[in-house]
Amino acid sequence: MDSVFGSNPIAGDLAKLPGDLKMDKIFVAVGSLRQPKVDAVREAMRSFGPKLAAGAEIEVVGVEMSSGVRDTPLSREETMSGARNRAEALLGMAREKGEPWEYFVGLEGGIEIVRENGLQWSFLENWAYVSDVSGRGSFGQSGAILLPESLAKRVLDEGIALGDAMDAYAGLSGVRDSQGAWGVLTQGLITRQDSYRIAVINAFAGFLAK
Repeated sequence: MDSVFGSNPIAGDLAKLPGDLKMDKIFVAVGSLRQPKVDAVREAMRSFGPKLAAGAEIEVVGVEMSSGVRDTPLSREETMSGARNRAEALLGMAREKGEPWEYFVGLEGGIEIVRENGLQWSFLENWAYVSDVSGRGSFGQSGAILLPESLAKRVLDEGIALGDAMDAYAGLSGVRDSQGAWGVLTQGLITRQDSYRIAVINAFAGFLAK
């Protein structure tokens, strides 16, 4: 199983404190090696980390994990399950191998189909599931963006994975590893990384709820 850890450049930025002011380090594991996902967690922790543990160093570690769902989930429930599965697989690995990870993040994007006023709308949603070492978990969502009918048809009717369908739609290669469908459809105003960052912050907010 591939992973990135320690000196690998994908490991998260460290908010280092000088000398004896340095506090504990918190490791946050992400169930993916895809750059937009790992970077979304790194960015989210820059803003949310101080609320979670003031003054602590936070290091983000990417580990490739299976979602246990299809490449493009076709319901909110399936998308949420994919996110949870990634996080819980990380937790199981940490317990088995004694990894120092304290939080476990699963990220998944999928399609939610809504029928309204006799019409069918297909929305892309990104979900995050965060668990701590005790197994307590919380979900967060990115919001949603409407997929063009021609793009939704290729995924829903022809069974093409959204990443592949998006490449053909945009006339590009590797869209999901860069701006994602979000970036293409908003012309760069909101990227895939942006949407996952919001989902991660929303999921971590559950740990602050009274």
